[in-house]
Amino acid sequence: MGCFPCFGSGHGEEEHGYYGGKGGNGSGAAGWAAATAASSSAAAAAAGAEAAAAAAPKRAERFPAGVDKVRGKGNAGSKKELAVLKDANGNAISAQTFTFRQLAAATKNFRDECFIGEGGFGRVYKGRLDGTGQVVAIKQLNRDGNQGNKEFLVEVLMLSLLHHQNLVSLVGYCADGDQRLLVYEYMPLGSLEDHLHDLPPGKEALDWNTRMKIAAGAAKGLEYLHDKAQPPVIYRDFKSSNILLGHGFHAKLSDFGLAKLGPVGDKSHVSTRVMGTYGYCAPEYAMTGQLTVKSDVYSFGVVLLELITGRKAIDSTRPAAEQNLVSWARPLFNDRRKLPKMADPGLEGRFPSRGLYQALAVASMCIQSEAASRPLIADVVTALSYLANQIYEPSPPSTSKKGGSDQRSRVGDSGSALSKSDDTGSSGHRSPKDQDDSPREHGVVNKGLERERMVAEAKMWGQNWREKQRAAQGSLDSPTGGG
Repeated sequence: MGCFPCFGSGHGEEEHGYYGGKGGNGSGAAGWAAATAASSSAAAAAAGAEAAAAAAPKRAERFPAGVDKVRGKGNAGSKKELAVLKDANGNAISAQTFTFRQLAAATKNFRDECFIGEGGFGRVYKGRLDGTGQVVAIKQLNRDGNQGNKEFLVEVLMLSLLHHQNLVSLVGYCADGDQRLLVYEYMPLGSLEDHLHDLPPGKEALDWNTRMKIAAGAAKGLEYLHDKAQPPVIYRDFKSSNILLGHGFHAKLSDFGLAKLGPVGDKSHVSTRVMGTYGYCAPEYAMTGQLTVKSDVYSFGVVLLELITGRKAIDSTRPAAEQNLVSWARPLFNDRRKLPKMADPGLEGRFPSRGLYQALAVASMCIQSEAASRPLIADVVTALSYLANQIYEPSPPSTSKKGGSDQRSRVGDSGSALSKSDDTGSSGHRSPKDQDDSPREHGVVNKGLERERMVAEAKMWGQNWREKQRAAQGSLDSPTGGG
């Protein structure tokens, strides 16, 4: 799936591999100078960000007012922006610069043996820096277009100011002549997409615990952008190919070329050209160009569905009714008896029925059609952190089939048990009334009630988990809490 401007076909190339970039890119002074001027709404947002930063309480990061304006800078202006970039205290931001010769040496002149992936932005190579010996990933901008020049500079600016354990670190960049390259920390396990879709023969599917760990980590990266950065940052291209994995499947967000500064003050949204990847884009943003942090939450919901189901966001090889993941999933949420069928067949039944139900409830909340109905990413982090800490241990091989069957048969029970206990398993008992109470028999009204019930229960156990964490922290801080 390629990135698209206004759902056009200009970015139709399918993206693959490590540090997947954006389509329709290029390099060179002429291409850089030809970049379109920043829209008036982006300039206004940047100006508003400067005023808000002065009045707002100190948060994790503060951006210079001109971050969004760099999309329209010429080549000379771009280098000037990089040279004078400063933080909220007036200190110069240190973004390490490399010469093209240095990066060519690091990749053995960009030999095929160092090639590790390709996206619309360009080719990515594994390299080792002379002097330090640090292993890095080097992304080289395509030289036959101009779209990527703007994204290149935005990514340098953003990642020079954003630092979090769930964001890929930018080591430096190269703007040597007409060459444009980005140097990142190397993520040895590639992208989440590589571990979910089109697996080669013999490669095992991710287990349930790993999937929940990845989901929680990616959510924490978004939470940092939405709640800690000042002003907030809207990622705008959240998808499985942009989630990179380090040792132990530690998830980090990468590729910030489409990131935008979020609304500040009394503004509810940022108006901008529609950019993103088909299948992940929130409907209100696709239709109006009005971008909010809830647009990212929708995209997160799609990725969470990918993790749970093993399906692609858009899969043209499936029957017409199943090609769009969200369209396929929404009707299934209305009947809890169908929820086990949504689990990735690659899991082979090795998942906790109650955990599946709760993860699907979170995904259902995130992909609500109305942005206001979606949760804040902080609430999603709370819910998924709880799930990631509930380690699932599959039954022994001799009883795995039976155990899997029992789990699937009890998935409907988790709804009633969820409201009675927070971190114990489902009792597995249902009353005759519960067994007969299905959305099929009570029509559309009951389907709405079932969805509301899922949302309410997910919020409740998430809140309970948060309160337990606070209580535990309080006992540790107490003079008598140590015991």
